[in-house]
Amino acid sequence: MSLNLYHTKRNFRNTPEPESSHRKASEFLHFCIQKHAARRLHYDFRLECRGVLLSWAVPKGPSLNPHDKRLAIQVEDHPLEYQYFEGVIPKGNYGAGTVEIWDHGTYGTPKTMARAEVEHEIEDGLKRGHFSIILHGERLHGEFIFQKLKNDPEEKSWLLIKKSDKAASDAPIIEEGKKQKPEKKKP
Repeated sequence: MSLNLYHTKRNFRNTPEPESSHRKASEFLHFCIQKHAARRLHYDFRLECRGVLLSWAVPKGPSLNPHDKRLAIQVEDHPLEYQYFEGVIPKGNYGAGTVEIWDHGTYGTPKTMARAEVEHEIEDGLKRGHFSIILHGERLHGEFIFQKLKNDPEEKSWLLIKKSDKAASDAPIIEEGKKQKPEKKKP
């Protein structure tokens, strides 16, 4: 897990995006989902793990419906501060467009919320191509599954699937105006 690819794609003199992480580890791991109106609207799903944010671009955004299988393309790791980033990435820069925080909270796995154990399970799941997380967010709650499409280390395509639980619903959550944007929380 490294920020090298993140840094090579950005010119920090031209973009307001955070350059690095200076955040101390908290008791629980955090996640965020950012609505990103770039060339195409998508949602960036980010999980804190081992000092970076593991990141996936989800074109249709997350769903609470267990029957929806959302494509999630794994992208470069981001610095921890990125989970609080909102703003406009200027035209001509990688990812140009408006970034808004759509959801934010903590997460664990079905077995634990303990930081070291969760990070170990996520790393193992990344290698296996399958892992489950439990979200405790402003909008999203409950269990979600990340399932890799092909058993190939170079493959970046995953599925994001809501597990059937109390938080599951067939009501749409991506429609504008249906939910208020959560307040931005600082560490």
